[in-house]
Amino acid sequence: MAMATPSNSLVFKVRRCEPELVAPVKPTPREYKPLSDIDDRDGHRFEHPVIQIYRYNPSMEGKDPAKVVRDALAKTLVFYYPFAGRLREGPNRKLTVDCTGEGVLFIEGDADVTLEQFGDELQPPFPCMDELLYDVPGYSGVLNCPLFLIQVTRLKCGGFILALRHNHTMSDAIGLTQFMTAVAEMARGALAPTISPVWERHLLSARNPPRVTCVHLEFDHEVIDTKDEITHPNSMVSRSFFFGPNEVSALRRFVPPHYQCSTFDILTASLWRCHTKALQLDPNEDVRIICIVNARSKFNPPLPLGYYGNALGYPATLTTVGKLCQNPLTYATELVKQTKAKVTEEYMKSTADFLVTRGRPALNMSRSFLVSSLSRIKFEDIDFGWGKAAYGGQAEIMDGKHLIPFKNKKGEDGIIMPICLPAPRKY
Repeated sequence: MAMATPSNSLVFKVRRCEPELVAPVKPTPREYKPLSDIDDRDGHRFEHPVIQIYRYNPSMEGKDPAKVVRDALAKTLVFYYPFAGRLREGPNRKLTVDCTGEGVLFIEGDADVTLEQFGDELQPPFPCMDELLYDVPGYSGVLNCPLFLIQVTRLKCGGFILALRHNHTMSDAIGLTQFMTAVAEMARGALAPTISPVWERHLLSARNPPRVTCVHLEFDHEVIDTKDEITHPNSMVSRSFFFGPNEVSALRRFVPPHYQCSTFDILTASLWRCHTKALQLDPNEDVRIICIVNARSKFNPPLPLGYYGNALGYPATLTTVGKLCQNPLTYATELVKQTKAKVTEEYMKSTADFLVTRGRPALNMSRSFLVSSLSRIKFEDIDFGWGKAAYGGQAEIMDGKHLIPFKNKKGEDGIIMPICLPAPRKY
């Protein structure tokens, strides 16, 4: 396991043009479209940052990436016109998209830095994110604000960085990738996206009457009580860890030879244990694992191809610090496997019913290890004409831990996990 050296020492400024609204190039329907009851839970009401970094491509000489992306965005919004609208909140905190066609926020800029100055290995946390993704005053709310902010920053070397922030209530990472892939296809000359967008948010809305049939520990705010401030943001530092084939093989030596588990299972179990040990909690305290699971294929029939709303389950399992840290690694790995297996069609319907009847609560992140895999979400494959991204995915280290596909400077394919850990104690 190699710890990445952060490139936070790099400091630069971006010379930005005035922010502008990019609207669909053609008229779009003016209508109201309710979000699903999975979409509009409290934990989705924030703007999620993503960054895509592109190297100089001599075949695109003379092409301005900002213009290419802006024009493609306007064309794509004709198909994804709800993204050009604004969210309104109704009775019982229900969110609806007012499809106004006003557009998304777009910024272009230039930075006097080269891609090489970011270091050999591009991974979060990235330096100067507030420059690469400017927080436009008055436009960062969830309600009555643009649902997307995209900033394209040209670099001195001829490469560019596309950073975006999108309203998580509108789509999960899979839906976001679908939208940005469509933008890239239009940038390369397509007349329509390969995958047509599907709204159909009623498929993940609460039943009438609601009936909660599953236990939802992920939202239970009574089970775990925080007694100290060890995980306060001011007490934590951000780092990324790389796991290649050698590191994963080394971890597998801690489980029986014929024990069946995925790379996700064993990495999650190992990191959950290590993270918990680093927090130095009381052995009798409860801790929780929350696995983010794509539920699209769990439905019968599966959700339609092109569905770009939130379709993620957040199942949770509880154990104690002592059991987690003192048992063999297979104990934690089995808990991870059992947690993922909770997500079924009935579980998702029960989740929607639970959220509606309990006021759309947020996840309980106290003593929780929230983890997801982005190995099948190919942000790096999004090609605006400059080829695949040198890095594509999570822009910042957040509450959740994401397993991100990554190629290190040796050319090894593996996974990095950005994580927050307690800062060294000062004596």
